[in-house]
Amino acid sequence: MTDVKAAADVEIGVPAVQEKRAKAFAHLDEAKLGWFHLRAVLVSGVGFFTDAYDIFVISQCLPIMVCSSSVTYFLTNWVNNDNNVHIDALLKASTNWGNFIGQLGFGYLGDKLGRKKMYGVELIIMMICTVGSAVSAPAARGFSILVILCIWRFFLGIGIGGDYPMSAVITSEFANVRYRGMMLAAVFAMQGIGILIGGVVFVTTLTYMKSYILADYLNLDYVWRIALGAGVIPALIAVYFRLTIPETPRYTVDVVGDTDKAARDVEKVLALNEVRDVSSNWGSEKPATAKVAVKSDDFGVYFSQWRNLKILLGTAYCWFALDIAWYGLSLNQSTILNLINYNGPAKISGYCVPNPNDPTSKGFCPSAFSDPNATMFDYFYQKAIGNIIIALAGTVPGYWVTVALIETLGRKPIQLLGFLVITVILLVLAIGWSTISTQVGTFMALFTIAQFFFNFGPNSTTFVYPGEVFPTRWRSTGHGISAAAGKVGAILGIQAVGPYFSANAQTVLYVFAVVMATGFVATFLLPETKGKTLEELSQEDGVILDEVVDESK
Repeated sequence: MTDVKAAADVEIGVPAVQEKRAKAFAHLDEAKLGWFHLRAVLVSGVGFFTDAYDIFVISQCLPIMVCSSSVTYFLTNWVNNDNNVHIDALLKASTNWGNFIGQLGFGYLGDKLGRKKMYGVELIIMMICTVGSAVSAPAARGFSILVILCIWRFFLGIGIGGDYPMSAVITSEFANVRYRGMMLAAVFAMQGIGILIGGVVFVTTLTYMKSYILADYLNLDYVWRIALGAGVIPALIAVYFRLTIPETPRYTVDVVGDTDKAARDVEKVLALNEVRDVSSNWGSEKPATAKVAVKSDDFGVYFSQWRNLKILLGTAYCWFALDIAWYGLSLNQSTILNLINYNGPAKISGYCVPNPNDPTSKGFCPSAFSDPNATMFDYFYQKAIGNIIIALAGTVPGYWVTVALIETLGRKPIQLLGFLVITVILLVLAIGWSTISTQVGTFMALFTIAQFFFNFGPNSTTFVYPGEVFPTRWRSTGHGISAAAGKVGAILGIQAVGPYFSANAQTVLYVFAVVMATGFVATFLLPETKGKTLEELSQEDGVILDEVVDESK
């Protein structure tokens, strides 16, 4: 008799729990865009702001480090090979190797331990390593400052890499259906803000230090340390809010199995959405506990089905293809700076010979530049302004056009359009390189269009897609694998292809065009996610098993 009653309880209990789950998720999916959503975007976007800020500033700081160590070495060895691709590649690749580890590690742990337990840890790593980078110094015997910096940037990369799956998944699982893509794109678009602020901070610091640099070029050492260290400020502001952000209701139900707590959390989200304060704190609460048994199949079992595997292959390969060209081309901005005359004063000698009887001449290098009045300040200032121009020419606008149009056009059309336009432009550049590379206007126009469609295209959508197409129990892992595949592409683009751009520009451009074309084809493996709930996309509404967990055991 007892067994019959227990069976009846299960039959009654499971449908009720499934209904409660469906109602809770429906409230999230249909919620108005509000203040809690804005807070989620801002708190999640800080990591991407810091990432882009660091990448922009370090590209400016690296030549300054070399110069402040030895101006003669700088002028003879660095400026002659202005891009100095192998050192630049080593520094960028060290960050990307860290990204690879962070994306896989945090992606897995985000599903295993929960979003809340891991969120904030990656930002703390980024903060510590940013400060460590800013105070880097060579060992008295052994490693140079560049080696020390590579080590710091490797660990910084782990933090940045961990931010990808954590921020994407948390934003996606709290978002409503109508604006989910826009919110995810806005988080990623904070990279554009990071680039702009990085440029402003660097130019402002350089300008403030002008008189000190003219008095002694070694004062450039302060410039790169201040500019690099300033990147920790927004992270300091946001870390508290990351550590206090709640667990997502979807994780609480579909992985932990506590529908009651998820329902209460949804009510709090809706209430905070009406509070006109993005700093509103969630407050402490008891952790969720398992009330029902939920589906927990093995990763290999789930992705052994082609309908699931093809989506993972699509998200991973598209990101891989994108980053080969994106990072490979990013190493060669000196070509554009030369074309727009923002690559510093023309150099005629490899030596800086200040007047020994005039201490104020230590910032001047009359023997090094064709203009006798040119200074080391002029060299770095021109390059910094040039890099800001390049960023504004297409990179930053592309991010925000995606935010504006992703819910109108959809993810798939934007990604297809981006891959197609970039493929065509790279082919045009490859075919006409000998002529186009000498035409400032034509080259700059094509480069700007390509930069725009990288960001109004696959650079944004490859981040958005993995946050939507996987089930809750594998969403963080799937995003981490996709992002890590991208970093493998980045490492190939940086170290295997990019350094040879100057000597073999046409061949490299043809290779990049073919890779972009394969990304276009791989996009057809992916569904359109606009207007669909996360449960519709994963096709897994039945995660509650036909068995109620007995908490008394």
